[in-house]
Amino acid sequence: MRQLAVIFTFALAAGHHSADVFAQDGSAVPAATTAAARSVVLESNDDRYRIGFQDVLQITVFKHGELNQPRVAVNPTGQILLFRLDEPIVAVCKTEQELAQDIAAAYKKKFVKDPEVQVVVVEQKSQSIGVIGAVERPGNFFLSRRVHLLELLALAGGPNKEAGTRLIVARTGSSSNCHEPKDTPADESISVTEFKIRDIQEGKQTFWMKPGDVVSLQAADVVYVYGNVNEQGEIKVREPITLTQAIVSAKGLKPSAKKDKIRILRHKPGSIERDEFVFDLNAIDKRKINDPYLEPGDIVAVSQDATKAILHGITDTLKSSVPAIAYRF
Repeated sequence: MRQLAVIFTFALAAGHHSADVFAQDGSAVPAATTAAARSVVLESNDDRYRIGFQDVLQITVFKHGELNQPRVAVNPTGQILLFRLDEPIVAVCKTEQELAQDIAAAYKKKFVKDPEVQVVVVEQKSQSIGVIGAVERPGNFFLSRRVHLLELLALAGGPNKEAGTRLIVARTGSSSNCHEPKDTPADESISVTEFKIRDIQEGKQTFWMKPGDVVSLQAADVVYVYGNVNEQGEIKVREPITLTQAIVSAKGLKPSAKKDKIRILRHKPGSIERDEFVFDLNAIDKRKINDPYLEPGDIVAVSQDATKAILHGITDTLKSSVPAIAYRF
């Protein structure tokens, strides 16, 4: 049975095993960053930390100090070399206890009667998760236990002032993940999952992280308003925005604007083409139809120009502040 509701601290002891969380520079992450996620699930025996490549181990053979090794690195083949043993011992994917038993068995064959061995992972370098993008402290985090996405965001300091509404988790896989199916193809493509930051923060979605994951917080989304408005250009969006709100952000319509033919140009997924949707602001004002929400990259066109002319018009309007903006279209 899984053991639940243990309090998370950065000096959590699991037997002889440290559960500190470290940033890329090796310093411990301040405990204050975990205020949003204090309770975690302690894994069952089958899910205990398993030794990975690049981990550093401390080997103690009690009453035989000459065999002790305070720092033994797991080599690229997943093995370790120990004093007086002719053959290396496989360490990767074993728990500390399992490796201690194998070392004891190896010493018992030649040197020590009933040896008592202790293995401690003193540096856990194999199970890292990357956080990039619009967070306060981007970097790699080396974790000794499972964490969920909300807790990882807290460790990275949370979204910064440039953050938008979305984040992406890329599951790249990891050689330290000892629970992957053996028949998983080596060239398996990366899976990408997208979330709304608010859904994660409010607990509407929970996502458990795996070694090798990369979390990217997207910067504020952008929509474009073009044509007969008082201020053309891009609008940065950090919260969902409707068509009416976008026009208000553009300082309203010019007198010559036709309120009954406001177009939204929306990029088709997997294509260079765009869909076109036409709305009547009068009908929206009278609540005859809903005020539509815009999506990232939408163009609100308050004119009768052709789509190609609109795209060129936006390019000319924004090229001074957004280099090579044409590539977005």
